[in-house]
Amino acid sequence: MVIQRWQSVMLLIAGVMMGIFSFCSLGQIQTADYTFNVTALGIAREGIATAEGEATGISTIVLFVVSLLSAILPLIDIFCFRNMPLQKKVALVSGLFAAVAGVIAAFTASGFASDFSATVGWSTFVCAPAIALIADIMAFRLISSDQKKLRAADRLR
Repeated sequence: MVIQRWQSVMLLIAGVMMGIFSFCSLGQIQTADYTFNVTALGIAREGIATAEGEATGISTIVLFVVSLLSAILPLIDIFCFRNMPLQKKVALVSGLFAAVAGVIAAFTASGFASDFSATVGWSTFVCAPAIALIADIMAFRLISSDQKKLRAADRLR
């Protein structure tokens, strides 16, 4: 007997939030000359280059890979309900990846903006790693609760 309820919902929320984080715009950096778009794939200048040597942006493939992993792991974790210890470990790793993705995004964009003496105008999607982390922690707690219920039921047998 396996109890599978709310942890699936929490893991689905975590996966969707990190999927949104991976593929949507996270904000913009407005400088005196350019506007840069911040995504998980990188920071890219909007518009066409008019001269050589102009700033074009940077690639953040590491951020994209980490955020994509933290989007895929919870979705895989939903189907690991027969192995609760593994499900708990995957939820923790997914939460760790979500936290790391949020930190990398914040420091990369802030560092790039400080090179141009500008600030980052964040979009609401930048909160996705925090929501995913909370959902992963809640899923971990719900899985642990179900483990305790199953142990109590086994003792009664």
